[in-house]
Amino acid sequence: MLARSIALAAAVAVTATAAAPASSPRPDPRILAMVRAVSASHLRAIDERLVGFRTRNDFSEIHSTKTQGVFAARDWLVAQLKKIAATSGGRMTVRLDTYVQPKLKFTPRAVTESSVIATLRGSEPGRAYVISSHYDDCNGDCTDGLGVAPGADDNASGTSAVLEAARVMATTKFRGTIIFACFDGEELGLWGSAHFAREMAARHAPILADLNNDIVGNSKTHTGRSVFHTLRIFSEALPAGAKPRLVNLLGTENDSPSRELARFIVSTDKLYLPTLHIQEIFRADRFLRGGDQESFQAAGYPAIRFTEASEVFEHQHQNVRVEHGVQYGDLPQYIDPRYLAQSTRANVAALATLALGPAAPTHVHIVLAHLGYTTTLRWRRAADATAYEVLWRKTDAATWQHVRPVGNLTTVTLPISYDDDVFAVRSVDANGLRSVGVFPSPVRK
Repeated sequence: MLARSIALAAAVAVTATAAAPASSPRPDPRILAMVRAVSASHLRAIDERLVGFRTRNDFSEIHSTKTQGVFAARDWLVAQLKKIAATSGGRMTVRLDTYVQPKLKFTPRAVTESSVIATLRGSEPGRAYVISSHYDDCNGDCTDGLGVAPGADDNASGTSAVLEAARVMATTKFRGTIIFACFDGEELGLWGSAHFAREMAARHAPILADLNNDIVGNSKTHTGRSVFHTLRIFSEALPAGAKPRLVNLLGTENDSPSRELARFIVSTDKLYLPTLHIQEIFRADRFLRGGDQESFQAAGYPAIRFTEASEVFEHQHQNVRVEHGVQYGDLPQYIDPRYLAQSTRANVAALATLALGPAAPTHVHIVLAHLGYTTTLRWRRAADATAYEVLWRKTDAATWQHVRPVGNLTTVTLPISYDDDVFAVRSVDANGLRSVGVFPSPVRK
């Protein structure tokens, strides 16, 4: 029995180390078609329509009419998503996630929050992916329900991206379920997304990723320099409560599920948007601010935030005015529809790959049975996977440096010291689509 085990281990090690170099992934024609279908003119029209509601401030809900206010915008979003749902063959449904947010110290009264949620049902249970935005906005006073608040970039741009993604994806049959979410109440405390994420966590909903879009439509810096070819992606390190010993032992502060999601998006989008540079920011969000992705992270779900490369603060949370020759206000003339289309395509490419591709391997472990000069990894098979790849990088590297295909094995031994490198395992399906890499947890045997 012992001899058989030794022979098996040797075979696994030889197979792993002798495998051919990984073939370069190629664009999937289904995903490429969706990416190419994204329309800058559609995005411009959605953004301008949202600006046309005059304000989408939370506290405009009691002042809303059919044409103005936050609930007028909400009802329009529902109508647009229902039109899109009609193209899905009955797989997409649209609903509201509505509740009353109690009065807080900094708010004048309780307020009704109402997020718009469209769900495109996939063929496989146990896999759900969210693309999110917030449709509420504010001017210089985020409790002002009467003032003008165009909110063209913050965040009609992100909401436009969600609607356009829904339009180009609704007719495709995915393995995973996709949730298109337009949250209310972000500006005052991530209220809508927090309510939704907590409810999903309470139901043990299998959300594997949230791609949040917030301020994704401006292509210029405050000095007017173009940053058209750059988009930022923010990702959180290990959430609060992570075991300090595990962090110190394996360096996992840079390998949280959200970080692995960010790495997956960057590598995937290179296939479909080769001229776009996605700048990875290893922070949950920008200083002094936040976004709806943090609600998902707090609920235990992997999440990232897409944001334009360089924000212009004169156009955010400002009353519309000209002061000393400077135009203030979040106005539609500062939106670049081509850049917004590029941001949307980055979402569509990553989201479609997640939902069309194989499930990620589970129970991924790095075996720390004894000191040595090799690394042994093992995992359980994943739905739709026909093969697996091992990824690794030096501990001071931001992105994966090496890929080793290992066929359909579920245990491999590599001639690499686990003291010097960081590892992950990902699934590959028959179409060549890859899953997110899964960072291994340590076991002693």
